[in-house]
Amino acid sequence: MIISQAYAQTAPAPSGGGTESSLLSLLPLVLMFVVLYFIMIRPQMKRQKEHKAMVEALAKGDEVVTAGGVLGRVSKLGETYLHVEVANGVELQVQRTSIVQVLPKGTLK
Repeated sequence: MIISQAYAQTAPAPSGGGTESSLLSLLPLVLMFVVLYFIMIRPQMKRQKEHKAMVEALAKGDEVVTAGGVLGRVSKLGETYLHVEVANGVELQVQRTSIVQVLPKGTLK
């Protein structure tokens, strides 16, 4: 007497649009990936492309900033390394990819 009777409902008859509803359920997931591509992946690829072009265009005498924050002038160029003169007679050997910025001429005195 304490427990009331529960009546089971019958499931609605399946309609012919079963595949349509499954495609609609995947739509938000696809939209998230599209937004992720345009907001994160594409700009990062663009920055990598610009950095690669900057590193390849380095020339002797360019004033640069390294990833560690060291400012100097390029004195020697190699395939993967370059020498940066930070003071008179003081050169550091750094990887080309560690250059983060090329400064305008005359910035260092």
